[in-house]
Amino acid sequence: MIKIAILGPESTGKSTLTKELADYFQSPGVAEYAREYIEKLSKPYTYKDVCHIARKQISEQNFYTKPKNSKSGYVFFDTDLIITKVWMEYKFKLVPDFLNKQLKKEFFDLYLICAPDLPWEFDPVREHGDDRDFFFDWYKREIEQTLKPFVIVDGFGNQRIQNAVNAIKNPENYK
Repeated sequence: MIKIAILGPESTGKSTLTKELADYFQSPGVAEYAREYIEKLSKPYTYKDVCHIARKQISEQNFYTKPKNSKSGYVFFDTDLIITKVWMEYKFKLVPDFLNKQLKKEFFDLYLICAPDLPWEFDPVREHGDDRDFFFDWYKREIEQTLKPFVIVDGFGNQRIQNAVNAIKNPENYK
């Protein structure tokens, strides 16, 4: 099974792209747990909350270590621990050891990084609309440190999904 993470700053179409790729390739798509968790909170999130989110992400990744029923052999993840690590470092100036240890395990086969070329859309869970280029660059640096292949996905509407599909089907485009 080829495991693909979709990353990018807020409001860059990660969730939509994850769903569209899962549909296109008739494969599982794993939704972003952080959004679901934070939307249910009745207070601002804390460091402890983000640690909980990270542990849940690890649990989801471990679930997909063995091949599952998928016609295409792919599984798509809406975000991953890199985003969680960056967020913890940015917001709390502290990343737990268990998260850094997990990131060294080389889980993903490919990263798709969503470019911040889509218009910002307000959402109560989103926090940094003016900093999308900053976070894009940071995520890209983190992925480069993994030495895993990645592709930057840009474009609007159907072109964005087509760019992602072409990237997945053509490994020579990976960086």
